[in-house]
Amino acid sequence: METLDYIFILAAYVVAAFIKGLTGIGFSTSCLPIMALRMDLKVAIPLVIVPSIVSNLAVMVQAGQFRESLKRFWPMYLASIPGLLLGLTILVAIKTSLAKAVLGLVLIVYALWALSNKSFSLSALWEQRLKVPTGFLTGFVNGLTGSQVMPSLPYLLSLKLHKNDFVQSINISFTLSSLVMLLGMKHAGYLPPSSLITAILGLIPVLITIYFAGRVQKKLSGDSHRQLVLGFLMFMGSVLVTKVVL
Repeated sequence: METLDYIFILAAYVVAAFIKGLTGIGFSTSCLPIMALRMDLKVAIPLVIVPSIVSNLAVMVQAGQFRESLKRFWPMYLASIPGLLLGLTILVAIKTSLAKAVLGLVLIVYALWALSNKSFSLSALWEQRLKVPTGFLTGFVNGLTGSQVMPSLPYLLSLKLHKNDFVQSINISFTLSSLVMLLGMKHAGYLPPSSLITAILGLIPVLITIYFAGRVQKKLSGDSHRQLVLGFLMFMGSVLVTKVVL
């Protein structure tokens, strides 16, 4: 890789870690669009996996409620595995420009949904019925695009979980998906030692940025940093889609 590639990687790590520290979500979703502006998704995804796992674990330790979340949502977590493998299989077979466009659309849809601030909740019956489909579709979108938030994030938000329960539940999903992606990319031959070393070295700026982001969070209103994050995701999604179309 060239020097500019490493600059893009560092910038992606810092921005994604800052967003992760502010919100508890979004490392892969924020990191991949920046990298995808410069490099192939098949190269970018392996570089994101290790920092994503570590940032997820850091947030999970702070949130607690691990056993409760695992007991409640284990069907969703298990269902994500075959979906992820299917998405990863398609990613390897298709043109990466199409995968970038899909990733851009996922970001735009998610940002629009969140900005609309629709308040609704699922009944206990629909919570049970949607666990497996939500898990499978989340895994599929993750495998195809590297984004881990759709549709698990809207699903969990609709359950009106306590803040710590929500953060723990979504990050268990993130961590499991990242581990499966790590194995899948290695099996497909897209995890060379150079990428692994770069990702491990990237943990230094990631952890430092997450720490300082937590301090910044105390000085910002909830609406300010939420709209900033969603605006950034929509911008990056638009850039990716425009780049493919043009």
